[in-house]
Amino acid sequence: MDTLGKKFGFKGIFWVAILVFFTINLSYNVLVINGDEIMEPVVGKLDNPLAYSITNHWIYEEGEMEDEAWTMVQTMGNQFVVNGQPFYVNGFNTYWLMEFAVDQSTRGKVNEVFQQASSIGLTVCRTWAFNDGQGQALQKSPSVYDEEVFKTVLNRVNTLTNITYKDDPTIFAWELMNEPRCDADPSGNKIQAWIEEMAVYAKSIDPKHLLEIGLEGFYGPSTPNRVRYNPSKYAQLIGTDFIRNHQVLGVDFASAHIYADAWISRTISDSHISFVKSWMLAHIEDAENALNMPVVFGEFGVSAKDRGYNSSFRDSFIGAVYDTLINSAKKGGSGGGSLLWQLFPEGTDSMDDGYAIVLSKSPSTSNIISLQSTRIETFNSLCSWKCHWACKKKHPSETVLFHDEL
Repeated sequence: MDTLGKKFGFKGIFWVAILVFFTINLSYNVLVINGDEIMEPVVGKLDNPLAYSITNHWIYEEGEMEDEAWTMVQTMGNQFVVNGQPFYVNGFNTYWLMEFAVDQSTRGKVNEVFQQASSIGLTVCRTWAFNDGQGQALQKSPSVYDEEVFKTVLNRVNTLTNITYKDDPTIFAWELMNEPRCDADPSGNKIQAWIEEMAVYAKSIDPKHLLEIGLEGFYGPSTPNRVRYNPSKYAQLIGTDFIRNHQVLGVDFASAHIYADAWISRTISDSHISFVKSWMLAHIEDAENALNMPVVFGEFGVSAKDRGYNSSFRDSFIGAVYDTLINSAKKGGSGGGSLLWQLFPEGTDSMDDGYAIVLSKSPSTSNIISLQSTRIETFNSLCSWKCHWACKKKHPSETVLFHDEL
């Protein structure tokens, strides 16, 4: 979501994004490179998501999965893997973390949102790691960037672990650009050249972490047979191309966003749910068959400012996203996960762009997210990558969980 509304160069300013993992006794920071702004972090912290009860399926004993040290997330074919096991993402966006963290008066809000996310099993967080304008800014002025600041982010040492970001397994990936667009070149050649240059450059500094682009997912000139899945004819004229862009050397997984209200109509309707399903299935299919990589739906949500908005519709919308991903996981498909836009703690109303989810005020939505976390964690924990869900693993109590039960 373009929260800044600025239009410099491509679509906006470049930004740094970090994806961060929450897992047993570990604190993670995950970096991704993004397109409205250059690098964006996805960050998160869960004290112990595996220690909570997996309702109707399992209860994990604390420390059960600590036998192996956490390693870098990798891709194996069309799936994410960690320590030889599948890793499906259930996460959230909090673009404002850095801004709140540097101010002593608001720093507590960072811990608060992490604690709340942990309580419902979310595992990955995406946030900004850049600064514009004054004082060690990544973007000193529109379209003018400081390369040393870029390198500083990748080479920064985590003050808690003394590990350099580029060596830190807490980092999930770098995102090159949040929602890149270039209306001036509908052929897509300019953005394609930029992706090709920046992917190689980022990998030359940090070859260990995954890299993605940050696309909204619109189909372009390279696949005229797929543009029918775009929300409008305009979407194929903004200079991006889902298939072509993700075939660039150095790009490890695909990204797409889901904003039926912003793209189709600001009046909510059942057609939004239908769009979600067709949009996601098309991208999962293409990630598997054309790209052989996972796809993460890096932003999705419903705005409370939409005409006819109600929380029940938002829950149905989120549920449709989650169900589509679970169905993909059951088949060993390319649906690698999703990141809600966006979570906020209480008392941050001034930052709300309409899409804010305050978990303490949204019990039904929290329950839906928690259920998805339960299902995702079951997938992540029970099967090795090689089995592709064809196995039926036994719980320590010797009960059997069949995939159809999820």
